[in-house]
Amino acid sequence: VIGHPKYKESKRIAIFLSMPDEVQTEEIIKDIFKQGKECFIPRYKPQSNHMDMLKLSSAEDISSLALTSWNILQPSDDDSTREEALDSGGLDLIFMPGLGFDKKGNRLGRGKGYYDTYLERCMKHPHGKPYTIALAFKEQICESVPVTENDVPIDEILYEDC
Repeated sequence: VIGHPKYKESKRIAIFLSMPDEVQTEEIIKDIFKQGKECFIPRYKPQSNHMDMLKLSSAEDISSLALTSWNILQPSDDDSTREEALDSGGLDLIFMPGLGFDKKGNRLGRGKGYYDTYLERCMKHPHGKPYTIALAFKEQICESVPVTENDVPIDEILYEDC
């Protein structure tokens, strides 16, 4: 991942904080800061499909985050001190999780549409849609995954043996 050309050229990167069943992102986050890049992480709004990408100040900043009812670390709802990526310079790259993927760029998420809705917002931003990379285990690559007209395809999937 850290050798990927899109990663190398990107300055503003959004990345998910891994759940136990997802590709672990802690080392990537550490490298983002080591390389002097800006790191943004998701904050999901419950009972909606709204998500913001909020700036993380350091890899150590993760320990200050709240654990949600979904067992996801994220900035608390009342944390208004963090910069939202679309309120400033947009994003160059988003690393995305998922449950399943096909080689046509379709992604099966957890069913709430958070990333699809966020990508729609990105497309309206002056900076435009960031490049999207899904991080997957090879077992998550399927012949096809179910999609709807609201699903935004991803640009690339990285997994073992790819």
